[in-house]
Amino acid sequence: MRFVIVTGMSGAGKTTAMKTLEDAGYFCVDNLPIQLIKRFAEIAYDEQIQVDNVAISVDIRSGRALSQLNACLNDMKENGYQYEILFMECSDEKLVKRFKETRRNHPLSAKNGRIIDGIKKERELIGFIKDEADYIIDTTNLLVREFKSELDKIFVQNMEYGNFIITIMSFGFKYGIPRDSDIVQDVRFLPNPYYDEELRPLTGNDKVIQDYVMNCKEGPEFLDKFIDLVQFLIPNYIKEGKNQLVISIGCTGGKHRSVTIANEVYNRLQKSTYTVRIYHRDIGKDAVVKKL
Repeated sequence: MRFVIVTGMSGAGKTTAMKTLEDAGYFCVDNLPIQLIKRFAEIAYDEQIQVDNVAISVDIRSGRALSQLNACLNDMKENGYQYEILFMECSDEKLVKRFKETRRNHPLSAKNGRIIDGIKKERELIGFIKDEADYIIDTTNLLVREFKSELDKIFVQNMEYGNFIITIMSFGFKYGIPRDSDIVQDVRFLPNPYYDEELRPLTGNDKVIQDYVMNCKEGPEFLDKFIDLVQFLIPNYIKEGKNQLVISIGCTGGKHRSVTIANEVYNRLQKSTYTVRIYHRDIGKDAVVKKL
């Protein structure tokens, strides 16, 4: 049996996580009082009850009792009740945006107070839980379907999870550098298919463009060195407490060279235990601009 404790920042996706786990067959209890967690574990682990998997949510709504969570979890360990902690994380900027869009107040914001103040206070109060988490999912840049896919990998397929999400993003410099980039790599030194009228309408998702870009000495050599750099950086980013990395790869228009290299980087990093996503931000903008 799996006993999952879902927690994290308000607005980071705990409700979606609980609904997803419930759909996956977990017996779910939202906002279970801290004082009842151990008793609930005793019932869940009772062989006569025959519960396969359980998920409970615990968050800032527990109020002052939240400070008792560590003692509760230690007590569970001593009594042989195994559990896993899933912590939902999200950037302050994105959380503020979500609260404004839903017109909700943050649980810790005073009436008519600033949302960001409530978020900062919450981070201070639940930081100790994040330190103990088995899984940390940062939903800042995740689509709902991607988030659900991550949950499925961990709690349904039982796949190994590296607590680190890597986003590979292609972009065009003429449309601006992505603001959330951690690493920005310029690949405008590679051969440009744009100047071939037959190749111009195609993108880096087409094999003929990929061959054009990579069939030069610099392409494969650059790719090897760049992957080596990224693989060196990842564990050091993790050591510093990061749980996501955005690698932005740019060319002039974000349609040919950057898409090709982004795809190559994505394919190589997929072999790691980390979650790897790919996003071609500007791949279709050239056609849209021309129509205008």
